[in-house]
Amino acid sequence: MNDQTFIGIDLGGTHIRAGLVKGGELSGISHSPINAQGTERQVLQQMFDMLDQLINPAVSGIGIGVPGLVDNESGVVFDVINIPSWKKIPLKKLIEDRYNQQVLINNDANCFALGEFYFGKGKGHDSMIGLTIGTGLGSGIILNKKLYGGKTGGAGEFGMIDYLDKYYEYYACGQFFQNVYGIDGETVFRKAQEGDKECIELYAQLGTHLGNAIKTILYAYDTDLIILGGSVRNAFSFFSDAMWGQIKTFAFSRAVDRLQIQVSELKNSGILGAVALHYDMKKV
Repeated sequence: MNDQTFIGIDLGGTHIRAGLVKGGELSGISHSPINAQGTERQVLQQMFDMLDQLINPAVSGIGIGVPGLVDNESGVVFDVINIPSWKKIPLKKLIEDRYNQQVLINNDANCFALGEFYFGKGKGHDSMIGLTIGTGLGSGIILNKKLYGGKTGGAGEFGMIDYLDKYYEYYACGQFFQNVYGIDGETVFRKAQEGDKECIELYAQLGTHLGNAIKTILYAYDTDLIILGGSVRNAFSFFSDAMWGQIKTFAFSRAVDRLQIQVSELKNSGILGAVALHYDMKKV
């Protein structure tokens, strides 16, 4: 598939990003702010405008990652974060009808995992978990070189597992500081960089909660590679020690000894991961 050209679209919470991918090389990258309060048709037209600029006879398919729920078979997208008008959109059909191209759609965390598997730090591995730590805690599972989404695409929602008095996502993502202490995460990060001891301690608490989440993942999937993405990965040095301290209480020490936790360095991972949906589909 390295000689084929695909369009990848990363529909984020605030921006749409798109580009052409051939052989792992990106070109024609474009982005624009989302008209988040626009109507269903207005936001869709933004996507069309971007695709109109990229589509050409060499394109073999279109991949799209979205921050919402996706029926992977029908390509219907539900409840897209930060776009209130997108409650139930038959996105696959709308784009396939307009461009006569095969369209594959999945949630952004699954696309992140696929992007790392094919183009990032997951290359060469058979299995891995991708964790996106930002405003939420998302994940994608690669098992035996294939994305595993479960029967309805909901596999890997570790953030929704009950934990303490809430669930993992409440304590193990960037909203932890606001949820528990009423402090903006960007403020905590800035002050931690300035050496503020209280904010550094808050990151240690976050690391402990994340470590507990990773232990749960290890009990479910005996993986040897977890790759962290999302905005909170930029603060890895502040929570790494506490995270590993908690992971080391895992019951099976050999699993911890071989576990690698890597921080994503992949640029435009959303675009690449959306294209990788086509790579994944070709594997049987």
